[in-house]
Amino acid sequence: MSDPAPRDPAMGRYFALQAVRASGAVLVLLGVLVQAGKGPGPLAVLPPLAGIVMALVGLWDFFFLPRIVARRWRTPD
Repeated sequence: MSDPAPRDPAMGRYFALQAVRASGAVLVLLGVLVQAGKGPGPLAVLPPLAGIVMALVGLWDFFFLPRIVARRWRTPD
């Protein structure tokens, strides 16, 4: 029997970055729903300001957090 191919650490990192980006998109969507007053379940009682904050945090999570995480994984010169 041949050994299975070794796992590439880059693949795991790629999927981790995509999970971070997806969580940011979901947070933006939930923030917009809360701001509109149509949040699901317990999020429906939050004030609109909380929705705006959630959306802003989600945007930061979507655009900047993957770059920060990738920079930490970069090999030193």
